[in-house]
Amino acid sequence: MSVSTPDAPATGLGSSTTEWGGANRSELSPLRFLERSAAVFPDREAIVYGRRSHSYAEFADHVQRLARVLRSKIAPGDRVAYLAPNIPEMLIAHFAVPLAGGVLVALNSRLAGPELVYILEHSGARALYFDAEFRGTVADIIADVPQVETVVEITDPEFGVTGGPVGESGVPGLVSYEDHLAAAGDLDPSPIPWTVDDENTIIAINYTSGTTGKPKGVMYTHRGAYLNSFGETFHNQFTGQTKYLWTLPMFHCNGWCTPWAVTHAGGTHICLRAVRAEAIWDAIDNLGVTHMCGAPTVCTTIVGSPRAHRLDRPLRITTAGAPPSPTVIGSLEAIGVTVVHVYGLTEVYGPYTICEYQDSWSDLAPDERAAKLSRQGVGMVQAENARVVVPDSLPLVDVPADGETMGEIVLRGNNVMAGYFRDEEETRKAFAGGWFHTGDLGVMHPDGYIQLRDRAKDIIISGGENISTIEVEQALVSHDAVLDVAVIGVADEKWGERPRAYVLLNPGATLTAEELIEHGRRLLAGYKVPRDIVFAGDLPRTPTGKVLKGELRERARAE
Repeated sequence: MSVSTPDAPATGLGSSTTEWGGANRSELSPLRFLERSAAVFPDREAIVYGRRSHSYAEFADHVQRLARVLRSKIAPGDRVAYLAPNIPEMLIAHFAVPLAGGVLVALNSRLAGPELVYILEHSGARALYFDAEFRGTVADIIADVPQVETVVEITDPEFGVTGGPVGESGVPGLVSYEDHLAAAGDLDPSPIPWTVDDENTIIAINYTSGTTGKPKGVMYTHRGAYLNSFGETFHNQFTGQTKYLWTLPMFHCNGWCTPWAVTHAGGTHICLRAVRAEAIWDAIDNLGVTHMCGAPTVCTTIVGSPRAHRLDRPLRITTAGAPPSPTVIGSLEAIGVTVVHVYGLTEVYGPYTICEYQDSWSDLAPDERAAKLSRQGVGMVQAENARVVVPDSLPLVDVPADGETMGEIVLRGNNVMAGYFRDEEETRKAFAGGWFHTGDLGVMHPDGYIQLRDRAKDIIISGGENISTIEVEQALVSHDAVLDVAVIGVADEKWGERPRAYVLLNPGATLTAEELIEHGRRLLAGYKVPRDIVFAGDLPRTPTGKVLKGELRERARAE
């Protein structure tokens, strides 16, 4: 005998979730990941940093205590800024700040005082946590950001600086992190639920580099961070045995959502204060690192170290930004490192596309396989497929999928930002036609893989021909003597612009401009080959490893 409910729809089609008291829906938030890992794997090692080690139970307890203190000082939706390297406290902030109802603003630790003031003012941050290394910077700017009411200093006695007594800091009202956390003992000890009322609530604001104007605040939601974390876990193949080395700055796109993703998998975070070859190889050899992420410079740092050697266990490096050179990819493969190439921007929570490996590539010659691997690929599982469209076309029109015709890469889906904070005009422009406009130029290959050609502002127009600086860089860096290359356009009376290459050589290598030009001629059309070669000692970069081509152009104009 069956029992039916007359008022319930026979199929459930079109029924409201509220009809069942919410039993078939919960708001998505990456806070759930720590709640689960702490409950299921309480004794598993969650964080390693020098002599410090924290289990998942300790990780969650620390987050709860900090969130209780912070919640007593801010209102829901208030912004909370962090200025710190990849130390455990920065990782903890990714859970404690949203658990307290706040919005995390992770600050680029290489910014100058006026740049930090702009972001703190624009975000309206009410609290600032900073590593003692930046005490002098904070002392210089704190009077310019009066809305910051809570200022907390974090010390790192093992790898950083202690700063001395807070009373001598020159920062009014400064409190140490330890004293700040101890205040939790005077508050209601009841655990804060690891939930949010609305998954579209903002979890973080990440500021762009501001290379083309003032930095813009990119808003991430709990829902977007949750779904993007799932994509990171899947594509990076994170598991409970993952030992993730923090070579990617956590202030950059919230570390591509990896603070949440590794926690989601129940893996181990290995924090790293500074990206140095010795420290990286120490972690690989002694701590069993299985995964890391970063710009191509991280790849060159690893393979270019005197300590580089064939590995006895798998290591997976996910890299983004400019494509890693086929030479670097080949060198990493030779020591047993798997390189995964992704593409994205701050506005899409970090990676959006991935160069999915095809079995047939295993039969290719190493240089051909490396060329395939350097493409930006296809949409990740949490994203939609990227498009390459005719620039400035509305409605949007796709370019031919011929691997040759350049257009603008546009994106949409669950891991696209909610918008720019306090900037409706720029948000409207970015979402023209219902897709996010990246400003990046690329091509669509017949197999559906996209390949980045250049930033729109970096393309060189010489004699009416478009020259992709990335294409030229890839050709020149394939020379065995070359470590890295940055190509820009410089003024030319005859052609309008011509390419100039700034070249870094491998340690101990020798190469003449004529030899490199001849190498380029074998790979590129004649008009694309730079005749202007500058052998440089270094290249100006952002903290995430991107070359500051604007600075190189300014340098060229000054010359």
